[in-house]
Amino acid sequence: MGFSLSLNAQNANDPVLFDINGKQIHQSEFMKEFLRSVDKDPNAGPSATATQKGKALTDYAELFVNFRVKLEDAYAKGFDTLPSLVGELKGYRDELAQPYLIDSATMQQLLLEAYERNHYVLHAAHILVACRSNASPADTMKAFDEAMEFYNRVTKGGEDFMTVAKESVVRRLDKEKVAPDDPRRQDNGDLGNFTVFEMVYPFECGAYALQPGEVSLPVRSNYGYHIIKLFSKTPYYGRTTMQHIWVPFAGDSAMARNRVFEAYNALKQGRDFASVCRRYSLDRNTSDKGGQISEVTQRQLPPEYVETIARLNPGEYSEPFLTERGWHIVLLNNKETLPDFDDMVPYYKQRMARDRRSAKPRQQFIEQSKRHYNFIDFTKTPVPSSNAKGKKKPSNTPVAMMASLDECRAAVNDSILRRLWVYRESMITNNSPLFKIGDEEHTPREFLVFLQNNMRYEPDLDLETYFNNKYETFVNNKVFEYADKHLEDFNPDFAALVKEYRNGLMIFAYNDENVWRKAVADTVGLEAFYQSESKKHSMSNPDDAPYFWNQRANITLAYVDDSTMLAPDKALKLFQKATKKNWPIGKLSDELNDAMKTEGKIKVEEIVVEKEHQNILNDNQWQTGIYVLPTSMGYRVVRVNALIQPCLKSRSEARGYYINDYQNYLDAELIKSLRNKYNVKIYWDAIKAIRY
Repeated sequence: MGFSLSLNAQNANDPVLFDINGKQIHQSEFMKEFLRSVDKDPNAGPSATATQKGKALTDYAELFVNFRVKLEDAYAKGFDTLPSLVGELKGYRDELAQPYLIDSATMQQLLLEAYERNHYVLHAAHILVACRSNASPADTMKAFDEAMEFYNRVTKGGEDFMTVAKESVVRRLDKEKVAPDDPRRQDNGDLGNFTVFEMVYPFECGAYALQPGEVSLPVRSNYGYHIIKLFSKTPYYGRTTMQHIWVPFAGDSAMARNRVFEAYNALKQGRDFASVCRRYSLDRNTSDKGGQISEVTQRQLPPEYVETIARLNPGEYSEPFLTERGWHIVLLNNKETLPDFDDMVPYYKQRMARDRRSAKPRQQFIEQSKRHYNFIDFTKTPVPSSNAKGKKKPSNTPVAMMASLDECRAAVNDSILRRLWVYRESMITNNSPLFKIGDEEHTPREFLVFLQNNMRYEPDLDLETYFNNKYETFVNNKVFEYADKHLEDFNPDFAALVKEYRNGLMIFAYNDENVWRKAVADTVGLEAFYQSESKKHSMSNPDDAPYFWNQRANITLAYVDDSTMLAPDKALKLFQKATKKNWPIGKLSDELNDAMKTEGKIKVEEIVVEKEHQNILNDNQWQTGIYVLPTSMGYRVVRVNALIQPCLKSRSEARGYYINDYQNYLDAELIKSLRNKYNVKIYWDAIKAIRY
């Protein structure tokens, strides 16, 4: 009894509004679509009168039913299986699925992390010990030990970081047998200024975790191990427009210092920055422009400039400051500020698509999918014990797993690193599944096929590391594919979105076949429709204006681009002669061109113009006669041959309008028949009782 009462209460709160082919549609489903159509928040207060609301509801109810009966018929006729529609829907579906195939919480965390870091620009240097991402465990440990050696020297040993960084560069290039005069040997590890997305993600994380003056423990990236020293952390200010005075040392540091302080004293006395710059600055590229530098980023500036500008407001100039290239004074004209988070999100997402951090939301989604779909890796799952109850195995007894990768490992050799390895089915004698995701199992043979299809030329990689990484990738790909394939089953919002796209594509194809193309192709039906409908149109009805011609004029028109080619009086006389002797248009054209003094071509044509839709004749020229109309350099001669009174357009003259009307007629007739075919019932009392 309790269940019945609950069900009745639910039906009272969510009444049936429509019955189509025996399928009931409740108020909740209808209102979801209706409120979206009027762009109204379901939780918002009233915003229209009761009359307006009632009309909006009833109008949409009719449209809703029309859409649903067409959809019912489209499914009945198999439109959802059309190859063209299936292919198009797959494209939309794959695109729509992307936001659902990542962990949104992880993505939001990464976006917020990027925004927080973007508030600062770092100046750092690093010591790099090169190590491939796929290096063997032994080579990886060797590189780590070398990195720790450098770390201890610059921290516990107190050695100068930049000196050790320079040494690390030389050591690395010596290992790579780089020539002694190679320019890379001048590198001292100074990375200049950078902000978010401008370094590889692990390095970025390591650098932003530091405070100025601190040195990091070795940070692993695809390039190897980095020991990072942070010099400064400056507020971000984007693009900058400024002026500067630059006095390079030029072999005399004292002279440079004296000169820049003379400039500074002149500024303090109120002298204009541009004039002081022209007198004192030795930067040939900017001094004659008042030292102007436009639209530079912090990444493009020396670190000392970045730190100095950070302390200035627009209109302020700095004290003299020193760089390795001389003395400088900066006047800040303008600097950008970081936009709001929401404005930066599209940019961050675009950058993340090409960044290692983009793997984190995907990997987190894969881990969630493993749990959701009961993933089991049989290569890591022990065989259930068959020992008698309470009897323990010796502690040194190997644990047997339900599946093994041993045959797969034995099948692969170093030739795979040179893309020469070939898979054969005989390599596997036990094809028991390696792992299971949901109701799918994946076997050793599948894995070996995957290996063959994904070989790359990487002869220096460690085979064991390569094999393990490939297996992990194979597992992740299969889990991801399974989750993608079952996305609609476990995500109602995504399923509803795909259904909406499918229904839209089906209705488009259905209308195209049953209404739009039919109206164009059915010439007999269109003629009959014209004969019937044209009699209903009236010139006195403004809505019928497209079906009638206004007053028109049949004119002969000649264009003379330059009056020096042919005098207007001469052209007028030839038009008068042509009218008197009833010359054909070709004869008139020949006479006009023969009369020209210079080379050229006069275009003569006979056309019909409509009074309300032309710019050739003035209002007082709508009568038979010949008129000369000046243009910017030449003139036009117009002969009004005849006036045509307003009249009904023929079917061909108003074809577009009649096709549109015929389509509407076919659509209305189709809906009428479909409503009858699918026994449509609309419960208007329930619809009119809706309040929103």
